[in-house]
Amino acid sequence: MFNRDILKELSSWKEKKARKPLILRGARQVGKTTAINLFSEQFDQYLYLNLEIKAERDIFEQDHSIEKLLQAIFFHKNQVKGNGSVLIFIDEIQNSPSAVSCLRYFYESFPDMYVIAAGSLLETLIDTHISFPVGRVEYLVMKPLSFKEFLSALSETASLDILNKTVPVPDFAHDKLMKLFHIYAVIGGMPEIVEKYSDQKDIIALNSIFDSLIVSYLDDVEKYARNRTMANVIRHAVSNAFYEAGSRIKFQGFGNSDYKSREMSEALKVLEKAMLIYLLYPSSSVSPPLQPNIKKSPKLQVLDTGMLNYFGGFQKDLFEANGIDSVYQGKIAEHIVGQELLAAETSPLFKLQFWNREKKQSSAEVDFLIQYENLLIPIEVKSAATGRLRSLHQFIDRAPHQYAVRIYSGKLEINRISTLNGNECTLLNIPFYLTGSITAYIEWMISSDRMVQPAK
Repeated sequence: MFNRDILKELSSWKEKKARKPLILRGARQVGKTTAINLFSEQFDQYLYLNLEIKAERDIFEQDHSIEKLLQAIFFHKNQVKGNGSVLIFIDEIQNSPSAVSCLRYFYESFPDMYVIAAGSLLETLIDTHISFPVGRVEYLVMKPLSFKEFLSALSETASLDILNKTVPVPDFAHDKLMKLFHIYAVIGGMPEIVEKYSDQKDIIALNSIFDSLIVSYLDDVEKYARNRTMANVIRHAVSNAFYEAGSRIKFQGFGNSDYKSREMSEALKVLEKAMLIYLLYPSSSVSPPLQPNIKKSPKLQVLDTGMLNYFGGFQKDLFEANGIDSVYQGKIAEHIVGQELLAAETSPLFKLQFWNREKKQSSAEVDFLIQYENLLIPIEVKSAATGRLRSLHQFIDRAPHQYAVRIYSGKLEINRISTLNGNECTLLNIPFYLTGSITAYIEWMISSDRMVQPAK
């Protein structure tokens, strides 16, 4: 068991005065239950309920008043409520619509009680006539381990300390941090994978765990689908997502199938709700609001880059490569950057996007687009020379600001460059291992730029 960054968010939730029951979302096997078990150490009493167990699910099916329900929970767990703080964790809550409905009553009748629920596919599995208690619960999202969490799991305390406390990161740390990030890019951030690697430092020993992960997701297909036909489509989508990841996709014929756009779109969106994949849509915005164009083809991002490498057959090439940006036309590098950008956000409303401009005679695409304060910042994942970042140049030529980011294998530096149209641009070049700290480094870039630019 190792600490996760979500524990900080959970502690903040615990200290809120107007706290509501919390729903912790995330795909299976990302460590939700383990994180809550660690968090429970902050409480005087901890009651864990797993609603995959019939006896514990039945507690919520008896039509008790909320007062009797609370008594029944303590009775079932053979505990007596004390005067201290109490955490109730309802795991796999998707198995009981009645339990979901009860969350509102905890909020209304026992606001001093700490209640957390977790489960996969909450929106998909619960009947449409069962609604979430809107306004009476709050949400956090949990994802695979970030690079910083990976360092913590491997007890790389000196590297983690430098990333957390030093802006800018010193040059002497670069080579070691890149080697560690290279390993992270190969094996990914699924907790069981990282734990096994931490113990044995053997990538081949991880293969059976990767196999069991995909089998567990395929076994869940029956739960995702409303009928047998839909189950077949979802099974195809799960099996082929790892081969299509990192690219823009079309729903029609996805994975060399005969499936139509509508049925494949529905299947992939079910997997997105399950947080097994992400659909990244393009935006043509150069200033807020950041608005996706859902009529255009999305990029496909899967849950974890390590799983993509294993099932796509890229492990060996990545392990032997000098840099991660040289494998699979650079798609693995782009994918792990996307995973890091997603890991930095715990809100279920966050959507990662990329920039796209399509014209008959020319088109441009920037890998990612994120909002920093009132600026939309373009991010390119490239090993090319700064003068060849043509799409990024086109963004800057249209944007109301002059800031851009390149993520690559080189060392941290800031360049002043000119776009193809002669506009000045401040380009922040950051190594892959700083992706998770990108907001701090954008702030550093802008403050450094203001210090050297003459006042207007």
